[in-house]
Amino acid sequence: MNDTTGLGDDVQLITLDVNGTSYEVISAPRRTLVDVLRHDLRLTGTHVGCEHGICGACTVLVDGLPVRACLMFAAQAEGARITTVESLADSGTGELSDLQRAFTEHHGLQCGFCTPGFLMLAQGFLAERPEATKEDIREVVAANLCRCTGYQTIVEAIDACATARRSQRAMGAEEESCN
Repeated sequence: MNDTTGLGDDVQLITLDVNGTSYEVISAPRRTLVDVLRHDLRLTGTHVGCEHGICGACTVLVDGLPVRACLMFAAQAEGARITTVESLADSGTGELSDLQRAFTEHHGLQCGFCTPGFLMLAQGFLAERPEATKEDIREVVAANLCRCTGYQTIVEAIDACATARRSQRAMGAEEESCN
């Protein structure tokens, strides 16, 4: 899976924990996490947009916190838990997560290019701040760029999911839902 052609002599073996699976990767020290995720691990849900950390299309969770994968070297992520958008849907059934369903139901996407970054930003944010208000959500989503939706539907989707999760917790239910 690791093609070392063109990497030169300056390579290292790193172990990455991605979506609960351990991967050994041979990589140049200065390769970004987004490049390793997409090219070595073939996890292409994490998108490359600006490559300057501005757009947020490459957002993944590192130890539960949103991180721009284009700004982090893969070697820096060794020993951390990396979570990508591929982890959100049920791997066995393909069923979308509550957050993904909320984005669909509230039309929180159009072209879809920025969607994985928004999903991971929201996933990390809601884990940290489950009681977030719509205003809190609006402030957080401003960290990512979207040229299609105008953000309102993204805010509505995240708020609907947060509200449903709070309701489910209050009822003591196991299953989370944004319906």
